Parts: sequence; C-alpha cells; structure tokens
Amino acid sequence: MKPGILGLALLFFTGAISQNLHQFVNPFVGTGGHGHTFPGATLPYGMVQLSPDTRIDGSWDGCSGYHYSDSVIYGFSHTHLNGTGVSDFGDIMLMPTMGVPEFEPSAYASSFLHANEKASAGYYQVKLDKHNIDVRLTTTTRVGLHEYTFNKGGQANIILDLNHRDKLTMGEVRIINPKTIEVLRNSEAWARDQHVFARIEFSVPVAVTKVDANGFAPSKTTDAFFAGSILKLAFSAAVEPNDKIMVKVALSPTGTQGAAKNMTELPGWDFEQTLAAAQKAWDKELSRILVDTDDLTHKRIFYTALYHTMMQPNIAQDIDGKYRGRDMQIHQADGFDYYTVFSLWDTFRAAHPLYTLIDKKRTSDFINTFLKQYEQGGRLPVWELASNETDCMIGYHSVSVIADAMAKGITGFDYEKAFEAAKHSAMLTHLGLEAYQTNGFISIDDEHESASKTVEYAYDDWCIAQMAKMLNKPHDYKYFMERSQYWKNLFDASTGHIRAKKNAGWDKPFDPREVNNNYTEGNSWQYSFFVPQDIPGMIEAYGGKAKFVSKLDDMFTAPSATTGREQVDITGLIGQYAHGNEPSHHVAYLYNHAGEEYRHKTAEKVHYILDEFYKDAPDGLIGNEDCGQMSAWYVLSSIGLYQVTPGKAHWDTVPGIFKSVTVDFGNGKQGRIENGKVIQEGTMFGFDVPPDFEKTEFDVITPVPVITSPGKAFLDKMSVEISAGVGKVYYKLTNTDFVRYTEPVTLSQSGQVMAYAVHNGVKSKLVTATFFKKPNNYKVTLASVYNPQYHAGGPQGLVDGIRGSENWRKGDWQGYQSQDFEAVIDLQKPSAKSQISATFLQESRSWILMPVEVEYLVSRNGVDYKSVGKVVNRLNPKITDPTILPFEVNFPKQKIRYVKVRAKNFGKLPDWHQGFGGDAFIFVDEVEIK
Repeated sequence: MKPGILGLALLFFTGAISQNLHQFVNPFVGTGGHGHTFPGATLPYGMVQLSPDTRIDGSWDGCSGYHYSDSVIYGFSHTHLNGTGVSDFGDIMLMPTMGVPEFEPSAYASSFLHANEKASAGYYQVKLDKHNIDVRLTTTTRVGLHEYTFNKGGQANIILDLNHRDKLTMGEVRIINPKTIEVLRNSEAWARDQHVFARIEFSVPVAVTKVDANGFAPSKTTDAFFAGSILKLAFSAAVEPNDKIMVKVALSPTGTQGAAKNMTELPGWDFEQTLAAAQKAWDKELSRILVDTDDLTHKRIFYTALYHTMMQPNIAQDIDGKYRGRDMQIHQADGFDYYTVFSLWDTFRAAHPLYTLIDKKRTSDFINTFLKQYEQGGRLPVWELASNETDCMIGYHSVSVIADAMAKGITGFDYEKAFEAAKHSAMLTHLGLEAYQTNGFISIDDEHESASKTVEYAYDDWCIAQMAKMLNKPHDYKYFMERSQYWKNLFDASTGHIRAKKNAGWDKPFDPREVNNNYTEGNSWQYSFFVPQDIPGMIEAYGGKAKFVSKLDDMFTAPSATTGREQVDITGLIGQYAHGNEPSHHVAYLYNHAGEEYRHKTAEKVHYILDEFYKDAPDGLIGNEDCGQMSAWYVLSSIGLYQVTPGKAHWDTVPGIFKSVTVDFGNGKQGRIENGKVIQEGTMFGFDVPPDFEKTEFDVITPVPVITSPGKAFLDKMSVEISAGVGKVYYKLTNTDFVRYTEPVTLSQSGQVMAYAVHNGVKSKLVTATFFKKPNNYKVTLASVYNPQYHAGGPQGLVDGIRGSENWRKGDWQGYQSQDFEAVIDLQKPSAKSQISATFLQESRSWILMPVEVEYLVSRNGVDYKSVGKVVNRLNPKITDPTILPFEVNFPKQKIRYVKVRAKNFGKLPDWHQGFGGDAFIFVDEVEIK
C-alpha cells in the first residue's frame, strides 16, 4: 500500500444498514428524454421488473416499454430492459379492465395522468382513468404482486395478452384451477429465442370469458389448455365498488415447475409486507455507499444512480439453482448464482469496476456465468440476453471484467478456466478478428466499424495479457501484449487521430467529426483517445504531454456538431466529447495522466458533467442508461473515483461532491473518504497501486506502412506510394520479390502490392493492397444523389468491376434514400450489346429494400432513349437476411452508346417495419452491359 493515504481508513464493517435510503430513489429519472429507463417495481438484480408499458411499437425511445411523454398505458408486464438502445422484453402482460373484454390494445388500453402516478424503489402505483381502476405493484426477486382496486362495480377483467410487444413464436396457457394458471411465452426479438414461463395466481376465482388462440380451432372458453402464435385470454369476476383483486406472477426461465417453486418466495397476499421487504432489500444494497451531504438533490441523484446500477444484470436461475444455459438446455448452478442481461460494451467501463468495489461476491457470480456461457455456447458473452447471444456492439469485453477481478484479487472463480475462455474468444476468426490477427488491424475492406473494433480488441488483448502474466504464462503474455499495440496501426500522426484504412491506405476524405460505418456509434474524435491500456504510449504518439493535453483541449472545444450519419446515441456533447455515449466516458480523466499541473482540468470537466448532465427529473439522463453504465459514471465520479483502465488495480481520483463517503467493500471492511479533496493519486480501497504504473511494459511494435493511391481501380496506369512513420519499407508486386522502396510504383495490370516496414530490427506486419484494371472506360453520370456515407468510390464505382458483398457496411455499395435511382452510362462509342444488368441489395432491418422495379433505356445519341425492358422485384420485403439480386434484361443485339438505368424506390416503410414511416434505401453496385 502506498503511504500517505489521507482521509481513508479501513475499518471492520459493522454491518449496520442505513434505513430508508429507498426514499431517495426516483425511478422516473431517465424515463423521459433518451434515458430509456422504466419506473416499475423491481428488486436488486431481480428476475422480475414489473412496470407499465406505454409503448408497443418498438420505437427507439420506447425500448424499456415506457416513456414519460406518453399518456396511455397498455398493461403491466414483468420483464423490462433498463436503458438499452434496442427494444425487447415486456413478457407476461396483464391489464385490468371492466365490462365486455376486448383484445385490441387500443381497446383495453387506458389513459392516465402523471399526477395519479407514484414510484419508488420496489413500488409503483397509478390510476387507470378509463375504468377508474387503481393499480399498485411490488415484487420479490422472482414474483410480481399486483393489486387492482375496482372503484366501480360490475364485471372485472384481467387481460393476458401474450402477443404484447415482441413477436410471439409460441404461447401456452394451462388452466390449473379457477385461481391458478401456467404460462409459456416463447418469443423472438433482440433475443431470437426467449423462453419465459410463469405461474399466475389470482386472489379470487376467475373464469375465462374470452379467448383468441390460433393453435387449435376453434378454442372455447371452457377449454383447459390454449396454445398458438396468437394467444390472448380474458379472466373475469364480478366485483362490488372498491373491491380488490390481487395477482401473483412467478417467473422462471426453465419451466412451469420452476415457476411454481419460485412462487414460494411470496406465500401470502400481504401487499404492505411484501413492499416493506422490497424496501428493506433496497436499503441493504444502497447502504453499500453512504454519502453525507446537505444537498437533498445531490442525494436523490446519487441514490437513483446507484439504484440504476443495481437493476441488472438479472438473476436468471430458479430458487433451486436451475437455469437455462446458452445451449438452451437446463443446468444446475453449483456454488454461484447465474445471471443474464450483460451489456458489456457499456458496463465494462464503470459499472463492473463499481461492482468490484462494493460487491465482490456478485462479481465472481457474473464471471462464473460467463464461464458457463463459454462452456455451453462456445465463447464468452458479448451482449447476452435471456440465454441468447445478440452479438450487439463490439469487442469481447467480458475479458475486461475477468482481468479486473483477477487484478484486484477477487476469488470464487477458476482463473485457469477464465484464461482459457478469454484466449479462445480472442483467437476466433469472426467479426474482423482474422484480419486483425493477420494484418495487425482491421480494414474497411475486412469488416464494418473497423477502426473501433481494432482499438477495442487491442485493449481486450491487453486484459488477456494481464491474465497471462498473473498465471505465469510468458508466451501468451508476450503474444497478447503485442496485439495490444495494434492501435498504432490506425493512429495517423499527421492528423493526431485514429483513422480507418481502406486497401492498406488511409480512407479519404477524412473528417474527424464524421459519424460513419468505420466507428461504433461515434466518430474519430470519440475513438482517438481509446488506448486505456497504454496511456504513456498514447501520450508519446501525440508528441508528448503538452501536445497531448492540447489535443484533449481541442476535443472539448471543437464545434459540437457532428457530420455524416445521424446517430441518436451521440448526445451530451462538450465539443466532440459525447457523454451520452460510452466511448467518451474515460476521456476527462486522461488529463490526470499528463501530470499534476493538468489535474485541475480533469476536475473541471468531471464536475461540469456531474452538474449539467445528471438531474432529478424524468429527462435527468443525457443519454441511454445502458444497463447502469451512465449512472455508474456518476456514482464513482461523485465520490471522487474512476477507473480509466479496468484490468489494472488503480483508481483515478478527483475531488468528490460530498462531505464524506463511507464504502462497504463487501469483504467485511469499509472505507471512509473525508471531503473528497484530500484523496491523493494512488489512493486505493484495499488494493495496492503498482509503483511502476506509469512505466510502459510494452515491446514496441513497428506500425505497418501506408499504401497510398488515387483509388482501387484504374484505367491504364496508376502510381502508388508507400510510406512509413518509422523505419525502412520493403515491398513486392504480385509476381516479384521484396525490394527496398525508394520511389512510387507504377501499376499497369491488376494485382497486389505488399509491403512491410522495419525499424530497430523489428518488422511490422505485412499489408496488402489490391488494385483492379477497369474492364471498361465507361463514364457514369448520376441523376440522383447518393448518401455520402455510401458512395462506393463515386459514380465510376458502379462500373469498376469491384462487387459489393453482403456486408454493405464495408462501403462498396451506393446508397440512395428517399428517391429513385437514375444513372446514365456512356460507353464512349457505339457498341453492339444485348444484355444489361444491375445488382441490388436488400437488408430490410437496415431500411435497405429492393427497388420496386428497374427499367433500362438505351440511346445512340444521348437524347433519344427507348426502353429495352423492365424487371419487377419478386423478393419479399420482409426477408431480413442480406440478399443480393441482379436485375437483368436481354434484348435483340443492337448498337448503343448510352444506357439509362432507372430503379424505383420502395418508398415509405410500412407498418410492419420497425422503422415505420421512414424512407427506404436503394443499394446498387455493379452495372454490367454485354
């Protein structure tokens, strides 16, 4: 332990729990704006998230099922996602109504007023205006408890709509007795194969009064079993004014037997007792960090943020330890708890470091879950949801969580197995990894989001290297440490930015503010500082500490407008720093690493963010909550800590905002911080700071050379230049040997140029550029305007002989939105032709659909055109898999010089599409004339 730890004392934890911390939680924070949170009842890391749904359309701001701007509730479902950017869940939806039961959502929905709505930790209530029904909700870990007060007499109904929100692939309802039913809901959305089982118990006998089921024909209300991909039932009972009906819903991922066992968590019908237990559970968890402040607003923001970090990951095993694995089989957890909902691209940055600080047992449970998913699914999780790997986002950041736990001495999982899983995941060949391993970087030609994937893989590889070091595996350590330096292959010293490469050269034109498919939910500004594993090396690459600080200043003072694609996630801009999305979250703390004289800049930026971007209001989050990451940044920063480099047991410090903070480390000890300001660099909560933290431990690699050319295709000849930041360059052509590069190379045939650099005896990776001699000298004139994100090299890209692949994000397709496509191709002289074809792409989930029809017209003079044929699209627009089709016409051979291609755009996206009302794209590539 470093000496001089001011204001921090390690004490034996007394176990005292501060009472009533739940009163400082405001579940409505983040339900407005773009926070994507939900206000309903849940327990810490609970299986049940019982909350109202005000959106059923899958809209981006309705990802959690609720948005504060809405005024209609469709029902109360038992699973919800906290702050994600993709919609899912909303399972087992119940809605109380009166009178004749209806199954259309617009018919059973009810208006409500926020004035009649309340929420606190573990509790939600609202008045449904349509039938004057008061609703109260609370929960245990696995059981949701509803209380409906019918203020008028008559027939009360409880609608169970299994078609609520996502696609129902199969539903089942079995009537056990007048008070009990069992439910299966198998659905498809973000999680492609989700299984939810439920046992539902009513406090009074109910009868099925209406059913809509397509599994058997016809279904009758007297049946005891119902099934189908359409499944809705009404359960009814007569009520007097002010009568109450209560409902308990126990969930299980394994089966109805598991749900029945889980129901034992809530044996009775005492709402107040259940609520009190929920509040006590929240008080216990929230008391892991006690803050002393006179500012009630700060206290509410803090405990709401801490609450948000504890809403997930979610327990995904029954009370007897059974869970559904990644192989969809039922397994038994032994010695650990199994969880789901791992938004790792977000949460490895601050949420998981926070868990290592205050919840070491749960951290080891998370990692044991990762290892089971590796064993059952073949790799570590990327973004796991309900036993499904969504492959959303990038990297393999579960290795960051594992390495960080190992570095901090957290036990309870198999270190050797963890390393095996990490190494295996890093040695796969999907998602650009094959090119990354071979070439030392990912190119646009290899994979979309290539720049972001390269730098994030490099950090993850450093984490694996740290694991190898701790386990005394020198060969693996050296190998992964080298890979962790691959960020240098995309660092352009001339601009001071991480840049994407295409065909072994820098992608041009370059605008660091441009949001495009080379970066993940961001631009070059937001990724050029992602080298947390080698901050000294990054500072050196920028030219030293002063220039590095100047570059950071430039980021924070640049114009806040981005260019390129509209990206809804990029919010909370300070210059080009975007606090509303995760890639920026560590950047303000980088000033600390440039020297003591710059630490005040970290403090200024952090306190500005704390003050401006977190509020005690529905729109109190500047961006998506993202499963607790946005709030974890606040929790740590407000108490004066942040971990820039998970995987290294070091915390950056900054003056906190509270008088004092007491932290329960979850290991029988607690620490106390007095007045924030007295925390010195290196202060740790029970962990030793390596004395050589700022000393680089890397074997320096030689970055790959850059091959620069006017383009990938040429007509007669083309000059190619090769340069290197350091060292001598050697190159070869397709049929030559390597020679020293001294002057530009002239190409006259299709082929490859390969090159490497050598500096101080260290050889770089080999880079390869491929060039094509064009099959024609056609000239293309466009009458429509392509989206600048999808230009395929410009107009001539339509006839250059380079074909786009199914991965359209690599940039070889031309994309046209909100318009028809029209182009004229000049063959330069009359030629005898009899066939014309153009190739189009469909990936409907990305708004790219086949044209309605394509027409070809020909001319000899460029003025008078005649049609030689139309091709009508036959591909179903609902087909979501990437599909490439040629639209070809054949006609009697004739001499022509000009060809006009017209493709009619699909138009507005229909109501079955998630982007309903948006404008479809046409993606076109190669036009061939024979």
